[in-house]
Amino acid sequence: MPPKSTPRFLTLDDVAEVLNVSWSQAYALVRRKELIAIQIGGRGQWRVETDELERFIQQKYAEARAGTVPEEPAAQPSAAGPAKASDDPA
Repeated sequence: MPPKSTPRFLTLDDVAEVLNVSWSQAYALVRRKELIAIQIGGRGQWRVETDELERFIQQKYAEARAGTVPEEPAAQPSAAGPAKASDDPA
């Protein structure tokens, strides 16, 4: 049996899983047109092409390398970085 091929389109749930973010964060990327998606069917289900998600990820890496990543106001502490003293609940 041949290996399962990569699907051409992903749901926002799939995108959220790949990016390790919530569905609402994935949807916000689409709303802001940072991540291009199309609506399919009568209920307007969003789909993101696999190649488009990869382009988005590579663009974010390019921005990080160039130092052009904008700072978000009241950004949540990232899991990769240490928490600030002001983030401590104690």
